[in-house]
Amino acid sequence: MEAIFWLGVVILLVIFEIVTLGLTTIWFAGGALIACIAALFHASILVQVLLFLGVSVLLLIFTRPVAMRFMNKNRTKTNVESLVGKEAVVSENIDNLSARGQVQLNGLEWTARAMDNHTNIEKGTVVVVEKIDGVKLIVRRKEG
Repeated sequence: MEAIFWLGVVILLVIFEIVTLGLTTIWFAGGALIACIAALFHASILVQVLLFLGVSVLLLIFTRPVAMRFMNKNRTKTNVESLVGKEAVVSENIDNLSARGQVQLNGLEWTARAMDNHTNIEKGTVVVVEKIDGVKLIVRRKEG
């Protein structure tokens, strides 16, 4: 009877994974499959649940990072994501405390802020885009 339950859990989790394609439930489906096999060998409910949890966590910890790297290998960055790491020129002094600052990048003006609130960056300085926060570029002075 427990084997049927675990088999149902495996099927539901696999269906959910196919629908979402998010690599979220497949790890638990693996744990449920092992619990189903344990149920076929008449393991106690406690052993089945522990196997389900243990195998699921192990799969999540050890295989998810590899799978995510493989899945994201051919992912194309959006225009905004591709700006990270690029150099820009400050076109208006950057002062986080005054909520001011702009940079010129790829022929466009972008609102910009420094990585920390205590750094002001003067007009004409070359900066590097560290990350994007909403519609603002978060920048730091270019080293060297």
